Amino acid sequence: MRPFAIFDRDGTLIAEKNYLSDPAGVELLPGAIEAIERVARAAYGVIVITNQSGVGRGYFGLEDVERVHARMLELLGAAAARIEKIYVCPHAPEEDCACRKPRTGLLEQAARELGLDAARSVVIGDKAADVELARRAGAAAVLVTTGYGAEALAGGTVQPDFVAADLTAAAEWIARRG
Repeated sequence: MRPFAIFDRDGTLIAEKNYLSDPAGVELLPGAIEAIERVARAAYGVIVITNQSGVGRGYFGLEDVERVHARMLELLGAAAARIEKIYVCPHAPEEDCACRKPRTGLLEQAARELGLDAARSVVIGDKAADVELARRAGAAAVLVTTGYGAEALAGGTVQPDFVAADLTAAAEWIARRG
């Protein structure tokens, strides 16, 4: 069992674009490459867990999500090799699945497949669902104020372990905690 940095996708690693299905729209956020490399050097495994309700709502298919991920990995370059797996919840919120964040189904799957130790892991995201996923799994939570993060923080209902202005600050906090 080992610790992982569990990244959200939209608004965290890449720019938030409502229901992104076109690979041409993928834009890495500043510090994404360096953050992945930094947490990997600190002996964290790296995965991505993302809700993609556009699939469940019929806006686009899983093949579109896969093309977006391929473009993201291409832009990440050498850092992409550090991402062990991308886990996707394709369901709409009303489908009541076990894998949609903040539910822990995909994180539990990663624990089985990759030996993820939730108690030593960190969830990095820009939404209350990311913070809640961390809480439910017993992991630490980092809220980045990119994407919807500033709005989530202003709402006063999220209680992350650390608030980071960007991925660079998030990665440094994770590396320091060991």
